[in-house]
Amino acid sequence: MRAPSRLLYRARQFRLALLGPRPPVPEQALSPQLSPALITLFRRMQPSEQAHSLAVRDRLIAGGWTDPDLLTAALLHDVGKVRFPLRVWDRVLVVVAKSLAPRLVHRLGTGQPGGFRRPFVVALRHAEWGADLAAQAGATPGSVALIRRHQEPAAAGDTLLQLLQQADEHE
Repeated sequence: MRAPSRLLYRARQFRLALLGPRPPVPEQALSPQLSPALITLFRRMQPSEQAHSLAVRDRLIAGGWTDPDLLTAALLHDVGKVRFPLRVWDRVLVVVAKSLAPRLVHRLGTGQPGGFRRPFVVALRHAEWGADLAAQAGATPGSVALIRRHQEPAAAGDTLLQLLQQADEHE
């Protein structure tokens, strides 16, 4: 994603996060892809993260994609953030720091999730944590793998991961 469009995307996310509580995502919108245990896990995410994940899934469906692992991963790709929920200003800090000093963000993200390092560790490790949580809640190995790798560079031919990343970036 080019820098100006990335900036607009992040500004939109920030505005939506500031709007406050959203109505809960209806269970019937989730049940085609998520079991009751996975719906419970999904509901642990912050409302803005739920809305984002639903939009990622809907973007894939609108593109004609129906792979169950892909759609489950779309709904749960950020679920690892429930371990250490971030505030809006934490997210802003990470986004700004990633654009100005990506190596510093990586270095800060390798520590323990406490103090000033917390948002950076969450940004770096939430995929791993989310994959573990999804696996414990009964997600398929395919969806768990997509969740775990959703921030890694996709190899050529790794179509499902590429689709998830594109939908996540353009939501």
